[in-house]
Amino acid sequence: MAMFGVLVSGRLAQTDFVQADPTHFLLTINDADNINYVVVFMTGTTPFPDDMGGGVYFSWPSAEAPPQWQYLGQISNEKPSAIFRISRLKSSGLEASSVPVGFGQKVTHNAQIGISLEPLQVLRSMTPAVETSAELAAVGFVEFTQRMLESFLNFVTSFSQTQGQMSPAPNEIFVPLSYVQTWYQNFERRLAQNVYFWKN
Repeated sequence: MAMFGVLVSGRLAQTDFVQADPTHFLLTINDADNINYVVVFMTGTTPFPDDMGGGVYFSWPSAEAPPQWQYLGQISNEKPSAIFRISRLKSSGLEASSVPVGFGQKVTHNAQIGISLEPLQVLRSMTPAVETSAELAAVGFVEFTQRMLESFLNFVTSFSQTQGQMSPAPNEIFVPLSYVQTWYQNFERRLAQNVYFWKN
């Protein structure tokens, strides 16, 4: 049975990896132009050897050249699946990494996923191509949202006054600062529970 699988939204899972050599596995994805994310996972049939993991690589199709491989990230026994954002790799013009030994140089019109068995220590030292990790994109979004909310809260509190300091202003509407702080805490709590809660 297959050790790895790939899932593209709207398609059946693919597990038809071809073993190029003892440490390199290849899978072809057809019609790759409309793909934004891929999920790479272990099927659970065979674990990695101790202290080993799988470096996940992606290659966009090219009719004129051999595959140019981008390192996406890793999977391991401790992290048996990962979601990768690949939509920006093609449009960003990023420099491709060197081709891992064993993936070969065959020209292809289809995208490919390559998995290279490597020591976990080596994989942890590698840097994925920019903006390929869906998890990192979510972390970036959370950080931006928190900074924005903190900026808003700091701005509002800079105008705070006690009731005794307020001068009459019949045309102004006042909201107690404690209400703004409660809203901020609720928003932050919900964001921590689900980054995309605001879409519901």
